[in-house]
Amino acid sequence: MIALEKSRQYLEQLGLVQAAAVLESRLEAAAQKQLPYAEFLADLLGVEAAARRERYLRTRTRLAHLPYYRTLEQFDFRFQPSIDERQVRELATLAFVADAANVIFLGPPGVGKTHLAVALGIRAIEQGYGVYFVRAHDLLEDLRRAQAEHRLDRRMRVYLAPKVLIIDEFGVWPYDRAAATALFALISARYERGSVILTSNKGFAEWGEVLGDAVIATAILDRLLHHSHVLNIRGESYRLRDKKRAGLFTTVPPHPGGLPTEPPKE
Repeated sequence: MIALEKSRQYLEQLGLVQAAAVLESRLEAAAQKQLPYAEFLADLLGVEAAARRERYLRTRTRLAHLPYYRTLEQFDFRFQPSIDERQVRELATLAFVADAANVIFLGPPGVGKTHLAVALGIRAIEQGYGVYFVRAHDLLEDLRRAQAEHRLDRRMRVYLAPKVLIIDEFGVWPYDRAAATALFALISARYERGSVILTSNKGFAEWGEVLGDAVIATAILDRLLHHSHVLNIRGESYRLRDKKRAGLFTTVPPHPGGLPTEPPKE
């Protein structure tokens, strides 16, 4: 028992906390199975490695400010047949991140755009990429305020640092020219340097109206779309699915192309 306690103390001193916690139980299991010393050591260190990876993923996910935890495995592709599942699976390989390409999800509220964006973000975190999630309204208000306070360059670093920047709900609110200019500066700075995953309920032709400046909107789209994957989801809302089944909601005819003219907040 003295040797066991010393071993536990040494593990704790080395920072191998999880290995120290399971040392006795793993020793008993190894003795019962008559495992060679090397296999016992590999098993013990494997427990520590798994615990450290779990802590790493939790920390990186928290720092990414993701609104929730969603994976591709949780996405119901059968409910949204307009989505090319093979294309999404290809995006999940993260080749687009290596190429500093962008992913744009278009569609009405509730069709799973944010779910897919978050799922790709989680996959990127698992592969060691830095990820940051921000609502479009919060992003543009932050950049506009920083620009007015003459600290835009310093604030911009927050959105330039991650390899993957997720901008959610673009188009829900209209913006003024100052916000549009700040967004253009950000997209230009990330161009061919880092990936943007963007969700929007507005078609590209409406971006000029959203940003209050057609010229700036065209310049932003020019950079976003140069290296990009665009997925237009034309299905129904997940959130309203059960209500429709219960007869509590009447379907409104969709806008041509699946994008509503004046969508509610997603």
